[in-house]
Amino acid sequence: MNTADQLRDKRLLLGVTGSIAAYKTAELIRQLRKLGAEVQVIATREAFQFITSTTLATLCGRKILTGLFDEGGGQTWTQHITLGHWADLFVIAPATAQTLAKLAHGFSDNMLTATALAARCPVLLCPAMDHDMYMHPAVRSNLEQLQNLGYDILPPNYGELASGLVGFGRLPEINEIVAHLVILLKGELKGKHALVTAGPTREPIDPVRVLTNHSTGTMGFALAKDLVRRGAKVTLVTGPTWLEAPRGVDRVDVTTSVEMLNAVLAHKDADFIFMAAAVADYTPDKALASKIKKDEDSFVLHLNRTPDILARLGELCHDDQILVGFAMETENGLENARKKLAQKNLDWIVLNNLNEKGAGFGTETNRVTLIGKNGSLYPMELMSKPETATALLDRILTDCA
Repeated sequence: MNTADQLRDKRLLLGVTGSIAAYKTAELIRQLRKLGAEVQVIATREAFQFITSTTLATLCGRKILTGLFDEGGGQTWTQHITLGHWADLFVIAPATAQTLAKLAHGFSDNMLTATALAARCPVLLCPAMDHDMYMHPAVRSNLEQLQNLGYDILPPNYGELASGLVGFGRLPEINEIVAHLVILLKGELKGKHALVTAGPTREPIDPVRVLTNHSTGTMGFALAKDLVRRGAKVTLVTGPTWLEAPRGVDRVDVTTSVEMLNAVLAHKDADFIFMAAAVADYTPDKALASKIKKDEDSFVLHLNRTPDILARLGELCHDDQILVGFAMETENGLENARKKLAQKNLDWIVLNNLNEKGAGFGTETNRVTLIGKNGSLYPMELMSKPETATALLDRILTDCA
C-alpha cells in the first residue's frame, strides 16, 4: 500500500507555532491535501509572524483556529474536545521550545495546547529552533518528559539555521514528516515481535568492582522506541543504564552477560532481533566474595570468555527472522564488520567507528554504516541517535518488503 493509500481520507490536525520554519507548513499542507487527507490547521498567534492566516486557510480549505474563545466561524468553547476526538493524527510542525514546555507540563492556554491534551490520536512533535535552544537542559528535559507522556517526536535535522549557526534545529524536510505520519497511521509492524538489547554488561570482580564499558544504551533505546512507534510488540533487554524505557516497551533488566544470554534466549523467536548491547567479551574466572585489598603493587586477574550471544542467535534463527548485529571498531572497520556478519550468520550489521567524531559511546549523535548479507552497503550521515534508529529501520524494512 503506497503513501497516498495510507493518507487518503485521513483526518489530520496540523499545529503551527511561532518558528521561522512555519513558512514551510504551506508545502506540508499542499502535500497532505494532494495525498487525499483532510487537514485542519490550529495555529498559535505567534505563528502569524511568519505565515498568514489567509495562506493557511486557503491551502487547507478551512478556518484557522487559534484561541479557545475566538469569535465567528461557528466555533464553540468545546471545539478542542471534538477536534481531539475527530483527528486520526495530530502533528505539530514546527514545535517551538515554548510549545514543547507547555505540552510537557499540561498548559492549555490556546486552542493548540488544549486540543493536544484532549487528543485521543497519536501526536507527532517536530521541534524547530536554534541549536543552543534545542540543546539547553530545560528543552532536553521537556522532550524527555514528552516522550514519557507518549508523544512521538521527530528530531530536528542538522544544518544551517536562521541565526547563521550550524547545528541541530532545522525542521525535518517535508517528505520526512509525511513519511513519519504514514508510519504512525499504518503501524507497519503491527503483530510483529521485536527483541532489542541495549547498554553494557557488568562482570563482577568482587563486591565493589566490575568489568564494563562506556555504553549508555542510547542507541538500543532509540531503536526500541521507533519499533513501538511502528506498531511492534517490543522486548528490551538492557544492561545497567539511567535511561527510562520508552512507553509501550516490555523492559527486562540484566547485569551480566550470562543474564543477558538467558533473557535473550527467552525471546529468541522474535520476528526482528537488534543486538545493540555492548556485551563484555571477558569475565573474571571467579568473582571474589570480599573486597580485594590494596596490599600488593600489582594484581593478576584471570579472565574467561563470556558467551557469544550473537553467534548463538545466528545458529538458532530461522529464515523468516531478521537478525541485526552491531560492531564497534577502531580500525579495519568494514573488513571486521563483514567478517562478523558472515561468521555469526547475521542478516545485517551496523558498523560504528569509535574514532569518528560524533560517533560511538556517550554521544548524542552517531554515524554508522549498514551492511547487508547480500553485500549491500549504506553509509549514513552524522545524525542524532533517534534519527539514526529511524534511518536504520527505514532501510532494513524497505529491503525486507
